[in-house]
Amino acid sequence: MDPDRARELLRAERARVERALRQLGRRDVSEPADDSDPANLASDLYQDELDSGRAEDLREQLAAVERAEARLETGTYGVSVLSGKPIPDERLEIVPTAELTVDEERTRR
Repeated sequence: MDPDRARELLRAERARVERALRQLGRRDVSEPADDSDPANLASDLYQDELDSGRAEDLREQLAAVERAEARLETGTYGVSVLSGKPIPDERLEIVPTAELTVDEERTRR
């Protein structure tokens, strides 16, 4: 893959992940919290846990972007970190942070 195209894809992916992380930090404060209602407390707890899990997933995605950017700088972007086989450009267009070929990804699951 052309390095300029790879940088463009990785910039877009980084922006998407960072935007999603920022949005997680925003809560709807239009209605006052009623801490005496167990249903509200349960709902808040559920949402907090959901947000926490989503934030963890997004941080992992951001780390994948950083690893891909590092591979781009060292000239190893677009090759499998496992086998050294080339990762097709079509896959990188869809998953710019791909570290494995499709076949390797399947066998890992």
